[in-house]
Amino acid sequence: MEHALSPHTLTELRRPRPYPAVSVLTPTHRREPDNAQDPVRLRNVVSEARRQIEADPAVTRERKADVVAQLELALAEVDLAHAEDGLAIFAAPGEHQVWSLARTVPERVVLSDTFLTRNLVAAQAAERPFWVLAVSADRISLWSGAGVPGHVSESSKAGFPLERSLVDPDAERQERIGDLPSTFRDEQTRHFLREGDTALAQVLAADPRPVYVTGVQNALACLAELGTVTKDAVHVPYGGLAHAGADTVWQAVRPLVESADLRAVDGVTRELDAARGRKDFAAGVDEVWQNANDGRVRLLAVEENYRVTVRDDGGDHLVPAAGGDLDAREDIVDEIVERCLDTGADVRFVPDGTLESAQGIAGVLRY
Repeated sequence: MEHALSPHTLTELRRPRPYPAVSVLTPTHRREPDNAQDPVRLRNVVSEARRQIEADPAVTRERKADVVAQLELALAEVDLAHAEDGLAIFAAPGEHQVWSLARTVPERVVLSDTFLTRNLVAAQAAERPFWVLAVSADRISLWSGAGVPGHVSESSKAGFPLERSLVDPDAERQERIGDLPSTFRDEQTRHFLREGDTALAQVLAADPRPVYVTGVQNALACLAELGTVTKDAVHVPYGGLAHAGADTVWQAVRPLVESADLRAVDGVTRELDAARGRKDFAAGVDEVWQNANDGRVRLLAVEENYRVTVRDDGGDHLVPAAGGDLDAREDIVDEIVERCLDTGADVRFVPDGTLESAQGIAGVLRY
């Protein structure tokens, strides 16, 4: 199952497909007893997708067989033992993908000529992703992290991890004549650190995020001198993480990540207060939705677990609706998030209760 959504991956997911491009969404659960229902619910929603494909007169018999087979392959890849809060399965002629999401999704099946990506986009924005570069003299590892729910996983992008041997066949002679440099003054080590900085630059070009760099103080000082992208990162003087496991890396950077999140939330609330005074402020799902559709939202703030089901009243407004209502839109918040990102807005998720006076969602307008 896939977890990390880069801008390049999102662009690829959004390209048109031969009909039918099938999107299957279902909520999942991380813990007992709620996760006991997940296998049955997943089988049922995939069966509904299969039924819709087979009943569609616009799809040829060969293509039906192809897409149904892709759905079955995707279903076999689902790992509910490591489920998060939502699951998205995409299947089209000749391809399939499975995405695990740290944000709940409505249960639905959609047949179209593109995949339904807005829930992935909203989940990725809510995670507040970051990179951790863990540096030592013989190994440089890269970790992909998320502030919500709080974890890191090792990445193999751009050739990471970088490794080398510290055995120097000339070291004994250099030591005899008093010319053995310290580890992080050695030119081979410095070249190795430059390689790590260059590889990280490749990763950031494709998927820009905040960066934390960990290592002993001498390694960090060397990177600050030699690096291009790493010199501007947050340096964490904590050694040994290049050879550590995921939990150790997360615990080392967690206080800094959480502190950065708190500062970001304070900044968002200040911006919203200033916008309210300037009258370029929108609050509530209906008002924000209208401005998002017009491309007017510069900053969107959403509470982390804010969800609301609405329907179009036939005019220019949204009204509350029950999940079973005709034309109910259960993922309207994710629609707004995706629309705002598409129009260049800065999207921030904040703790529940932060936007109580704005009914869970608010925006700073461009004009």
